[in-house]
Amino acid sequence: MNLKNTSEQYVGVIGSGSFGTAVANILAQKTKVLLYARKMEVVEDMSKTRMSGKQRLLDNVIPVHDLERIAHECEIIFPIVPSENFRGMIRQLSPFLKPYHILIHGTKGLLVNDDNWFENGGRITADDICTMSRVIGDETVVVRIGCLAGPNLAKELADNQPAATVVASHFDEVIQEGQRLLRNDRFQVYGNTEMYGIELCGVLKNVIAIAAGALHGLGFGENARALLISRGLVEMIYLGKMLGVNTDPFLGLAGLGDLVATSSSPLSRNFTLGKRLAEGERFLDIMDSLEEVAEGVNTVRIMKHLAENYQMRAPITETLYKVFWDDLSIQDALRFLMKSPFNVDISFM
Repeated sequence: MNLKNTSEQYVGVIGSGSFGTAVANILAQKTKVLLYARKMEVVEDMSKTRMSGKQRLLDNVIPVHDLERIAHECEIIFPIVPSENFRGMIRQLSPFLKPYHILIHGTKGLLVNDDNWFENGGRITADDICTMSRVIGDETVVVRIGCLAGPNLAKELADNQPAATVVASHFDEVIQEGQRLLRNDRFQVYGNTEMYGIELCGVLKNVIAIAAGALHGLGFGENARALLISRGLVEMIYLGKMLGVNTDPFLGLAGLGDLVATSSSPLSRNFTLGKRLAEGERFLDIMDSLEEVAEGVNTVRIMKHLAENYQMRAPITETLYKVFWDDLSIQDALRFLMKSPFNVDISFM
């Protein structure tokens, strides 16, 4: 089925957080956008003030609280909600979706098939891991699925600073539609057909960004950051290989590019979490105070247990797990990582 001219209809964005709002405004430069928020009072406030958080909504963005309307009026939908809420949202949306819909998500997180996996002993395999594209495929009739990934700090996108992203999908038409709708003079959009690998890039770099924020909070310099980023990239690649992904996606914009951005910027929620930990705040207090989800925390928990079950070492992930749940201090974590016996620089090529 050929898509209608989307300039004559709406494109949907589900999620009015900072990144969802930034994407809605980028889309609104070319088409009309329905921006969904879960709470009616948020929709009413956005409609009245024309603000979402600190971002002013373009005239073409219409706030809504009706998933059925989103599905009915939008053939292309961008779900951008935290991973912990993603499956529930998709289940609510699913009855209204048809095979002709295209869904391009922007959620950089993981789920596990069994919601009680952690309480049941943490025994998981690669088959239990769900990226958001798998959730969409499992819960809906939609076939044409894609994802957004890349160095896309929402504040910079909102400020119209130059940036780029990757639209990944197994379907060329999904990539082409994503590029057509999102690309503008200050926002480049690349395509990639290795969707699972691109999704994992966006997920795994969050772990390294937390560690980078901790280094910054401890006052260490660029040599230490470069060491962490380079070793972090190696760890991401090994974890990706464990999940059946080749090296290529990790060396591009969605991998190395996003890793550098989020490991260097206080605009990153994961970086900020690590920084605040290093400055002495308690983990639970930080989590309670964050305005938006730091996806790296759940990723640490999932990947630590997965690597353990495959008898694979993932030193940065394992060490952060001990910081979050075993009361290891950031200072002791750093000392442990500096003593890790990495005798070979690169061994995955």
